[in-house]
Amino acid sequence: MKTGKLGSFTLALALVILSVLALRVYLIPSLKTAEQTSAPLIKNQLGISLIPDFSSIGNVSDKKQAFFDFLRPAVQKQNSIIAEERKFLEQVQKHLQNQHQLNDAEQYRIQRLAEKYQYAMRAIDSDSINKLLRRVDVIPESMVLIQAANETGWGSSRFAREGLNFFGQWCFKKGCGLVPQSRSEGMSHEVAVFKSVDDSVASYMRNLNSNAAYSLFRSIRADLRSQQEPLTAEKLVYGLVNYSERQEAYIDELLDMLRHNEEYLVENHVEKTAV
Repeated sequence: MKTGKLGSFTLALALVILSVLALRVYLIPSLKTAEQTSAPLIKNQLGISLIPDFSSIGNVSDKKQAFFDFLRPAVQKQNSIIAEERKFLEQVQKHLQNQHQLNDAEQYRIQRLAEKYQYAMRAIDSDSINKLLRRVDVIPESMVLIQAANETGWGSSRFAREGLNFFGQWCFKKGCGLVPQSRSEGMSHEVAVFKSVDDSVASYMRNLNSNAAYSLFRSIRADLRSQQEPLTAEKLVYGLVNYSERQEAYIDELLDMLRHNEEYLVENHVEKTAV
């Protein structure tokens, strides 16, 4: 049977339509299924770092352990940096007490540390180094982890997911971070966005070690040092009274979380205290 030009065109068009239908029936559903079954990845606003989807972990114990294990290396890293800075200042203090002349490199580093911890150093002497040492000191790991859990709802908050902000830190320049959905009228603050977990933890620790609002925290820590007592979260947490508008209620909540999550705060089942 011969087929005319119009018939050939119609037949070809019909074959194309059938092919498209076949693709829609068999291929597209399989693609949707693959998309639906793949695990979601959470990126921060800058698209640089990934964090686990803690909200998808159904078992509460597993979620808590996963959150602490994720954040713990950054906390330990920053405490190590601070401990090394403190060791340097303690050596400087000994040199000054022994009437040793400080070299240019030592003086430069002291000035840089004073700037980092927002201490106005007019002269490099024993008294100024003592005051700087009140700021350059470690923070108990368990206190950092519990506060992060409290501020982020165990890593599930928008600010943790999109901004790697684990401590609710603010910034005040337009466009510097994420605008809180519940921000009161007339307020201009934003919630800071960080490029990495390390940056977030470092900023939080620097805040506690330099901001005037946490002078009580630093005083408690200095008193523990002078009495050669360990720096424990249970004692130092009282210095966070100005961290939240809830003040005493906030402290009680953190203490309660410390008590109820002790087993998850211990790395490899070995209790650690800041020294």
